[in-house]
Amino acid sequence: MEKDQANSVSLEKIVALSKRRGFIFPGSEIYGGFANSYTYGPYGVSLKNNIKKLWWKMFVEDREDIVGIDGPILLHPKVWEASGHTSGFNDALVDCKECKKRFRPDHLVEEATGEDLEGRLDDMKRVLDERINCPSCGKRNWSAVRNFNMMFRVPLNTTGSTDEEITYLRPETAGAIFIEFKNVLDSMRVKIPFGIAQIGKAFRNEIVAGNFIFRLRELEQMEIEYFIRPDAEWEPLFEAWLSLQESFAMALGAAPENLRRKEHPKEKLSHYSRKTTDIEFRYPFGGFKELFGLAHRGDFDLRRHAEVSGQPLEYFDSEKMSASCHT
Repeated sequence: MEKDQANSVSLEKIVALSKRRGFIFPGSEIYGGFANSYTYGPYGVSLKNNIKKLWWKMFVEDREDIVGIDGPILLHPKVWEASGHTSGFNDALVDCKECKKRFRPDHLVEEATGEDLEGRLDDMKRVLDERINCPSCGKRNWSAVRNFNMMFRVPLNTTGSTDEEITYLRPETAGAIFIEFKNVLDSMRVKIPFGIAQIGKAFRNEIVAGNFIFRLRELEQMEIEYFIRPDAEWEPLFEAWLSLQESFAMALGAAPENLRRKEHPKEKLSHYSRKTTDIEFRYPFGGFKELFGLAHRGDFDLRRHAEVSGQPLEYFDSEKMSASCHT
């Protein structure tokens, strides 16, 4: 408990210093603030831009096998249908009936018991009712545990009357990369293996824990999709990308002992993933949490966008006489 209090004080000092020195201000402060939104001040925006510049230099400018794009935040709604976000981009939530605060039940259960019950709604509800009091008011009176979709809906006209007139703020930057695959191939004449990189805003309507700028609803991602042959030996390449992610974090000043790898167990993998590993960082709250993610997605994304759009998204390898691609 004393250690947790020390970490909380440490984070409070960071928040206060960030505001006082012009790095990060609470959003909409003159109107009483707006929960979990922040403005990067004069020094903060310079620091953030320096991080992005270093990433772009390391992963795009200093490499011959990666090119960059800057895609739109608003994409055709069928992009998210094809990727599975419309039906499956969900998190679990639960409400305290006493104080009306909302929480991620999987996080509450894991913090209290060490069990990872993500996706098991009935089991999370059982543990909450038997063992866990509300972190806000201390009472134990929970609503049902249910899923909700984390995408922000955007009506494209003044009435918002039909599904065809609804799109979404992008929940990730990868969507634009996949749908521009053919344009990059045609214009840049890249050869496999190659990657497409993008830095940009993403938006996720998730329950925010209030840990300063960690996991906000409006975020900025630096993302690469790297395309390889289906029969390529991907394990050494996967390991190399993990090492590159760690090298980038250490180039920013992260100590090696504050980084660790966490491989997703097979039962937690997405249906299209052969392997997924997170690089986690030891934060001054709650210990290690995800900083980067790396996944072998196979040909799922290109195949799905080709199916839904009706347009071929293939790479023809004249040396191997084949037309396919994995990420």
